[in-house]
Amino acid sequence: MVDWVSLTVPFAYLGILVGSLATFSSLYRKRKAARSSSLEPWFGPHLQRDVYLSLLHLEPEPGKDKSPVVPDGVLKAALLQRAVEDIRRILEVRNAKPALSNLLQRGSVGDDLWQRFLRAEKEIEAELRDVVEEANALQSGWGQTIFQSANEMHHNTMLRKKLNTIQDRGKADKEWWQQEKATIKSKFMKELEEGGKENSKPIVAARGDKTGSDEDTVLVEGGGPGAASGSKSEATKKRKAKK
Repeated sequence: MVDWVSLTVPFAYLGILVGSLATFSSLYRKRKAARSSSLEPWFGPHLQRDVYLSLLHLEPEPGKDKSPVVPDGVLKAALLQRAVEDIRRILEVRNAKPALSNLLQRGSVGDDLWQRFLRAEKEIEAELRDVVEEANALQSGWGQTIFQSANEMHHNTMLRKKLNTIQDRGKADKEWWQQEKATIKSKFMKELEEGGKENSKPIVAARGDKTGSDEDTVLVEGGGPGAASGSKSEATKKRKAKK
């Protein structure tokens, strides 16, 4: 005869074990979802998406039943700007993922940052699907080429920013060089003036020494024993003439 009591105990134990594991898993998932939802988003607000949605769902003006009709060209331009912003975010995520993964393996960053990054990837994937659907709704088949056009626009914008930065840096360098050139010129002219003054002083001194030597020579020639004997002979001649 089968002992049902002995068979019930193991089944009851398995049921309790499976139920506790399911409860723990459910609580863990709920806590993880609540924790991830409370984390700060990786990107800021998507202004281009908000602009497109506000244009797509315009509310009627006061006193009117129908909302104003937005031209398709305006909607396409807004959707294209939204796709450009999505391209920028895709590139940022793609460039940050290898470095962030290495830092996570080394333990340099916490799990919260990694969860924020994973949530940002999921949001971008959902955003891309939404943009493709909206593009196909506005124009059939546009969803296949909208991101190609957005990528070209993004590259042109980045190139224009680089060119503007180079031009601004060139203007700053030109102004600096003009100032530096003026400073060097003023220093050089000052050194030339000081050198000219120093060179003129020895010439004046040499001329003064030469004049003094000439005067000394004249004085020496004017005096001496020869001159004294000449004066004595003239005096004796005068005396004899008187006699």
